[in-house]
Amino acid sequence: MTSWRKLGLIAGGGDLPIVLAEHCAATGRDYFVARIEPFANATLERHPGVTLNLGEMGVRMQALKDAGVDAVVLIGQVSRPDLSQLKLDERAQAMIPAFLAAASKGDDALLRVLLEEHEREGFKVLGAEEVMGDLLTPAGVWGAISPTDAQRKDIAKAAKIAAAIGTLDVGQGVVVAGGVPLAVEAQEGTDAMLARVATLPTTVRGTSEDRRGVLLKRPKPIQERRIDLPVVGLRTLAGAADAGLAGIAVEAQGALAVRRDEMIAEANRLGMFLYGFTRVEVGEM
Repeated sequence: MTSWRKLGLIAGGGDLPIVLAEHCAATGRDYFVARIEPFANATLERHPGVTLNLGEMGVRMQALKDAGVDAVVLIGQVSRPDLSQLKLDERAQAMIPAFLAAASKGDDALLRVLLEEHEREGFKVLGAEEVMGDLLTPAGVWGAISPTDAQRKDIAKAAKIAAAIGTLDVGQGVVVAGGVPLAVEAQEGTDAMLARVATLPTTVRGTSEDRRGVLLKRPKPIQERRIDLPVVGLRTLAGAADAGLAGIAVEAQGALAVRRDEMIAEANRLGMFLYGFTRVEVGEM
């Protein structure tokens, strides 16, 4: 039994909000989508809800309450805002001191401010996986292709690097090939990081004919896991493929995979692995 009646999806960009809204519709779950303009995909307009800009915090919360929402999920991509350029309603203006205090501490601190503000309004804040359990990444090999021993060593090294940068709230993604770190994710995001790797010489990365290296994503050690868990999907796979990588590894039960069956089929076609690593196998307790 769930401890909430109606779900509010506070939706930014990307496929995850679409998948979650479609899941709610297909399973008969009562839901309401608060689309954040201009980030939310236009596909979400088909679902019950409201479209508001990022600065309309008070209006958005009231719309959720008026719709009978008692639990919310904060999902999707939203660029870090320039507060001086946002049109802020009265509620959002009252949050400026908290945002400014958190801004220098990193993205996780900013997201915690948002989470706590919604809890103060009486909303139960959920992780996306609490609504749709299939999103959580399983352990082991997902598709037809397994990482080689050399690629498992890349995974172990990338996992250590990701843990280190995550402690500093830098990012969630790392690319390693042949034991050499090629990129770490910061504010540019995973897609831009992979595009950067694709410009590196093929002497250090792979190609579509000779794939090498891994993209690894895992949660930051400091992370509030109800928000901003690492996400992989078809676009992530396409970026890794364009960069000549051999596969993608994510922490088992520590990331969300969007349209995983489609990802597996495409990875099999490309000859790439998809893998959920455990902390034990990368040398962590």
